[in-house]
Amino acid sequence: MDIKKSNSLEDAREHIDKIDNQIVELIATRNAYIKQIAHFKTSVDEIKAKDRIDDVINRMRSRAIELDLSPNLINDLYIRMIDAMVDTEVAEFQNAKNF
Repeated sequence: MDIKKSNSLEDAREHIDKIDNQIVELIATRNAYIKQIAHFKTSVDEIKAKDRIDDVINRMRSRAIELDLSPNLINDLYIRMIDAMVDTEVAEFQNAKNF
């Protein structure tokens, strides 16, 4: 990680705002891949693959620990994000099957 020294409150906030924009862009990119994945799956049960979800969350918890970040924070964020993206993937899957 490249953490720059801030010279003022405003400077630190500018850095945070840039990072927040990047986070949202990365989530949007992840969601776009989720929509693509829906076309490779054969059932809603396959979309709701608990083992895969658990694996992703566990990997991200480990990554959080490596970065000295709360694994519980990452756990909660990923659960919420994955739940929403599973809904998106199911909708995409159902729409694809209706065509």
